[in-house]
Amino acid sequence: MSDHPPLARFGGFLATDLVDVTDDPAALDSSGWWAVVAGFEGRLVCARFATLRSAPVTPPARRWRGPDPAAWTGSLNRAGYLAGVAAIHSRIAAGDVYQVNLCRVLSAPLPDHAPDIDALRAHLAARHPARYAGSVRLPAHGTEIATASPELYLRRAGDVVESGPIKGTARAPELMLPKDRAENVMIVDLVRNDLGAVCAPGTVTVPQLCGVEDYPGLVHLVSRVAGRLAPGAGWPELLAHTFPPGSVTGAPKSSALRAIADLETAPRGPYCGGIGWVDADRGVGELAVGIRTFWIDRPAGRPVLRFGAGAGITWDSDPAGEWAETVLKAERLLRVASEPGGRAGDEREVKESAWR
Repeated sequence: MSDHPPLARFGGFLATDLVDVTDDPAALDSSGWWAVVAGFEGRLVCARFATLRSAPVTPPARRWRGPDPAAWTGSLNRAGYLAGVAAIHSRIAAGDVYQVNLCRVLSAPLPDHAPDIDALRAHLAARHPARYAGSVRLPAHGTEIATASPELYLRRAGDVVESGPIKGTARAPELMLPKDRAENVMIVDLVRNDLGAVCAPGTVTVPQLCGVEDYPGLVHLVSRVAGRLAPGAGWPELLAHTFPPGSVTGAPKSSALRAIADLETAPRGPYCGGIGWVDADRGVGELAVGIRTFWIDRPAGRPVLRFGAGAGITWDSDPAGEWAETVLKAERLLRVASEPGGRAGDEREVKESAWR
């Protein structure tokens, strides 16, 4: 286990002096500043810190030492992923589901036996900045996460809530397909229904539909869905009705989750969950969808770095194209995480291997 002290970093703030850790979402409506990690399979970690201060994004004292770029392997190889797409097409043809987000988890052993996930967070901030970037370091609680997520899961200010689902990915705007917009609209409808279950009737709106936004190495279609919480509703109700995020499950959500359980061969963990912070004293918070996210596992005590990548599968999906989308989402970030010593400009190629 790492001996690095607990901390969390989000939005230019550093939280230290850990006070409490709980899996009770009601704590987020109590008091204090909380770091939140909601794993896709349902594990919730809420960590309250006593000290919160502004902190510039500077490298920590310890440099990041990434894995060998040739060591990455995947829970699904190309043949396995294409077979998964075919299975989803069969479920769509049978009327069981309209869309399923099919993901794979990529893993590589770390050379450093005491890796610092906050060092990776700093390295990502320099090489792959993201709107919802951050880190949570709770080694005693099995939580070591660095995220470069571009996607808003939930933002709350009092009773006003907002979600920002991303569906549709391409290298350039002109490469977006009609399928990408259809996929986004489908998920927006799902998110509207999710928020509608916890918001006051008539308050759920869509301020933005299928906006094109630029990110490092690719573009996304991004929508916004907003509403006002019903009287008496708080974080427990929000999480109960909206989790896991619709953009990383599918539609209908219950059928998509069954397909994911049947077809994916590794747990997603924090990938595709919710990662962020809640200031219970001020009644505000911001959770990102846990994509573009690295985490450290320690099977048999040896640190392994993991990363997830996936794509939304619909009836119009081309299997090879969906596989290529997962490669597009992963290749730049795996290259950054595999840089020796975390030195910018010293990239090593991530070799084609089982992960590709």
